[in-house]
Amino acid sequence: MPHPQIAQRVFHTPLLLAQSKAAAVVRGLGPRLIGSEQIEFVGVTGEGASAPARQPFASLLDDRMGEEIRSGRAVPFRVIDRVAVIPITGTLIHRGAWVGSYSGETSYEGIGAAIDAAANDPHLRGIALEVDSFGGEVAGCFDLAARIRAAREKKSVAAFVSDHAFSAGYALASQADTVIVPRAGGVGSIGVICLHVDYSQQLSDVGIRVSIIAAGDHKADANPYEPLPNEVRDNLKADMESLRQIFAETVAAGRGDRLTTEQALATEAQCFLGEAALEVGLADEVASPADAFKDFLTTADAKSGSTIYATTKGTVSMTTTTKTPETEDTTQATPAAKTPSAPAPDSGVQEPAADTSNTSADAVADERERIMGILTCDEAKGREEQANALAKMPGMSVEGAKTVLAAGAAASASGQLTPVMQEEDTDLDGTTGVDANAPANPVLAAQQKRWGTTG
Repeated sequence: MPHPQIAQRVFHTPLLLAQSKAAAVVRGLGPRLIGSEQIEFVGVTGEGASAPARQPFASLLDDRMGEEIRSGRAVPFRVIDRVAVIPITGTLIHRGAWVGSYSGETSYEGIGAAIDAAANDPHLRGIALEVDSFGGEVAGCFDLAARIRAAREKKSVAAFVSDHAFSAGYALASQADTVIVPRAGGVGSIGVICLHVDYSQQLSDVGIRVSIIAAGDHKADANPYEPLPNEVRDNLKADMESLRQIFAETVAAGRGDRLTTEQALATEAQCFLGEAALEVGLADEVASPADAFKDFLTTADAKSGSTIYATTKGTVSMTTTTKTPETEDTTQATPAAKTPSAPAPDSGVQEPAADTSNTSADAVADERERIMGILTCDEAKGREEQANALAKMPGMSVEGAKTVLAAGAAASASGQLTPVMQEEDTDLDGTTGVDANAPANPVLAAQQKRWGTTG
């Protein structure tokens, strides 16, 4: 077996993959994994076809990066108008990268770290899941689904399918408050598949005999050097059915009264396109992902605590959202705090202040005064974006911000400042990355890395 480390991920392990994708994986990798071009499919219908290989645009996150995310030293997602955009793309695996960027994969570990970071960031008001996946491994999938579902208690969460959310991809998408699918996009495949490879005929043809010595009657079950016995096949089938039950229960937990466990099981792992997905309760809206995302930006809101919005155009309002015992959202607006006597210039910059849940009215007023002091100081003129980022940094004083802004202005005058950052591509806004080699002010680069470029 030329690539055992890959083969063990493909064969004899439960996979949440659409059948066509599973067949495509075997067709694409099989000859290199088993050393033979002659592959016979047993119990698999349809030819199956894989999507063209492409470079993944999501970062591949190992455990070290996960620690960076959990500690708050790194932000693993784009931020657009205070909404985190988290990609769930390509083949989904439990931990890290194991094939390489050519195949395109995302780890549950990395997605989970991003979800937790976004859910716990008081300055973010929503999470957008950009889903384009045919599925992946069972291991780690259902635990991540529960983390996404828990994030809904803190933030609005929407899943934008562009254009596939099958099997494990749908298990994660279904945990969002809302699932949006395009007209030609597909969701579903609520089922589990396991592949077994039989080398016995090939080995016999070349005159190789493998002796299997095992302790325990079932230690060598489903080994690749012997035909698959009916009893072992039945046991594997039972395991797949048990996992399918868990899969259906996970989907039902995410969908609530829109889809029961029984209804999820009744789909029999079928895939549904566009309007058909709405009819069976797998999706909530048929729309272009980009258009739906624009609508989400106008409605997304945190679901607990109080968030203050300070703008240079006028007053600031507070909104507190709580959960009722029936898990329905109730929104109560509180009176706006007093506007500073010196109005800010009309720069169009809109910034959130720090989360002021459980603080006094005086503290709220002080926080607003700090923010407006940064946004309206002389040093901020012509440097509104940097002032914007500084105002969002808890603990950044007005005098400290003036110093940073003044230093940035001096660097800009000498031609050393380029206020840009390299960003991940996303289908939701069509923004492409910038030149990574462009010179940048270190202070500004660090701020933009933490807060992203928001509009």
